[in-house]
Amino acid sequence: MTNNHSEENPDSKPYQLIPFSGRTPHLESPAGHSKFKGDLLHGNLFLNLTVKTALHISTGIVVLGTDVGKNSIPLIKTMTQDMNNSLIIQGSSLKGCIRSVYEAITNSTLGVITNKYDSRIPRKYLPFGHRNSLCSLDELCPASRVFGAMGWQGLIEFTDAKYKEVSSVGFMPCLNRPRPEINDEGKKNPIYFNEEGKVRGRKFYYNTNRAIDKGKDKGIPVQQAKDKYIFTTKLQFKNLKPEELGTLFIVLGLDDNYPLALKVGAGKPVGFGTIKIEVTEANIFQNKQDLKNRYSNYTPPESNNLTGTELKEFITQKIADAHNSNLLDKNLLAGVAEVLEYPTNREPKEGNY
Repeated sequence: MTNNHSEENPDSKPYQLIPFSGRTPHLESPAGHSKFKGDLLHGNLFLNLTVKTALHISTGIVVLGTDVGKNSIPLIKTMTQDMNNSLIIQGSSLKGCIRSVYEAITNSTLGVITNKYDSRIPRKYLPFGHRNSLCSLDELCPASRVFGAMGWQGLIEFTDAKYKEVSSVGFMPCLNRPRPEINDEGKKNPIYFNEEGKVRGRKFYYNTNRAIDKGKDKGIPVQQAKDKYIFTTKLQFKNLKPEELGTLFIVLGLDDNYPLALKVGAGKPVGFGTIKIEVTEANIFQNKQDLKNRYSNYTPPESNNLTGTELKEFITQKIADAHNSNLLDKNLLAGVAEVLEYPTNREPKEGNY
């Protein structure tokens, strides 16, 4: 019997597949960890992550409502918290959603795939280690050089983002799994696969102006961070080229020409998980003298701390460096930015998820 998903139009979906570029990803060796290089950038970014639509990052555990202070709810899916019951966006979750956008706009290989679909991915986009057993660390794509690959740690470190207040409760719709097959015989869904049976592109969910809450009688109770919650975190980087840092700023939504917000956690098809990122402060080392001053004093020099106008000018310059380089694929950037555009008037789709 044919599944109803076969009758759906791609335009009715809450996501878009960004086509792979026709260009082969540019592969080269990463900068390395052995030393801070004087002609590259190093430092810390301090971030505010403002929740724009309800956010739920699941622990995979369902508990009694009384266990989390929600006496009126029998059972509830919990969200990640620390030892002090502060809500958390894990560094790994944040890294994953940032990397996925960075991969797309730099025409990089995929970072992770399901082995089931190895043969469905164009070979040049297979993750490092999947293309062949003799892959060399001298052959990393732009995203792998920055975020890491099998056997390579990467140049950016993410810490958990925390919010100190207690969680609220929302009622998420029941969601279906993705359906790359459209019937009981496993026929491949033409929305996902082209005529040759290859994956059409990278999947991104649209940002929407709100998240759907089905209410206590129809929805699944979840711990969540509601809109306007602000998480704080720090991102540390080393040995980045100016255009690599600039591309990271674009991904974080700091390019006025491409206003986007990231999506993280569960419930993306129904509007959950939109976050807007602000860099509140940066600690930057841009040359050998900056590094010498930093590591020859007990107290770090304040000259490397950027805030306000200085920070904005620094970010603007690095974004310009990215646009003036060969790192960005402007067509891919435009496609991703259209899906992740924020603010937006797009309504989340009601119905069968």
